[in-house]
Amino acid sequence: MGEKSHDRVLSFLVRHTWLGMRAAIGAELEEFGLTVPQFATLMMVKESPGMSVAQLARSVGSTRQAANEMLAALERDGLITRSPHPTDRRTHQLHLTDRGETCYEAALPAVQRREAALEAGLTPQQREAAVAWMSAIAVACHEPWAK
Repeated sequence: MGEKSHDRVLSFLVRHTWLGMRAAIGAELEEFGLTVPQFATLMMVKESPGMSVAQLARSVGSTRQAANEMLAALERDGLITRSPHPTDRRTHQLHLTDRGETCYEAALPAVQRREAALEAGLTPQQREAAVAWMSAIAVACHEPWAK
């Protein structure tokens, strides 16, 4: 690849990596009838029951409309429910159904096994450094630029 280290654009390397990981994880999730965004939604709603559609959309970097379309499929499949917020009538809260919880719990080990296989060539120190870097960049992306 004749690329000089100073010519790299890390955001493109991250995107390339993410697309590869998404395809690998997506292949694992086919067995469970889930897409990567659907699995991520089940994971987030499990971790934050009652989150709103707007919160979900922000978490996955999509629009409310796109989140609603994905949620409609999860709701149709009986994996998630939307219920009115107790104090904000414009907002719906998201919850996993028992079926959604079972589906998530069944798919999680497959995702974890595939991620472990993808990381097999890394040392624990490399993995820790990668996680630390990604975490720091994620925080930096949400900080306003100093003017």
